[in-house]
Amino acid sequence: MNVDSLSRLARYKRPLRYAMGVLYVVAGVMHFVVPSAYAGVIPPLFPQPLTLVYLSGIAEIVLGVGVLVQRTQRLAAWGLIALLVAVFPANVYMATSDVVLAGVSPALKAPSTVALWLRLPMQGVLIAWAWWYT
Repeated sequence: MNVDSLSRLARYKRPLRYAMGVLYVVAGVMHFVVPSAYAGVIPPLFPQPLTLVYLSGIAEIVLGVGVLVQRTQRLAAWGLIALLVAVFPANVYMATSDVVLAGVSPALKAPSTVALWLRLPMQGVLIAWAWWYT
């Protein structure tokens, strides 16, 4: 990237930080709205999936708010990176297993195999996005 591209990109840094914060807060709230959908994607080797769903939902809400606050944005961004790494096994499990989501509309119960596999590299994009705020 050249200097002009970087300066153009920099002008979007603040609005994208707000978008990131809102995205994680909404995602975190959804952990409490349809917890069974999230519990179903946790690999069986992890104990107490519902507890993990609630803990990750709390983390997403707290870190989403944290990235919105200038004073806590760096720490929250590092927390989001750690969270994204921590939930990666669930994404792999979804892509490699015939997971059917519970508690969601019928159209979303069985995401396409392509979407599930595309989600894996998307995790890297989300990590890079959070890294931008460290």
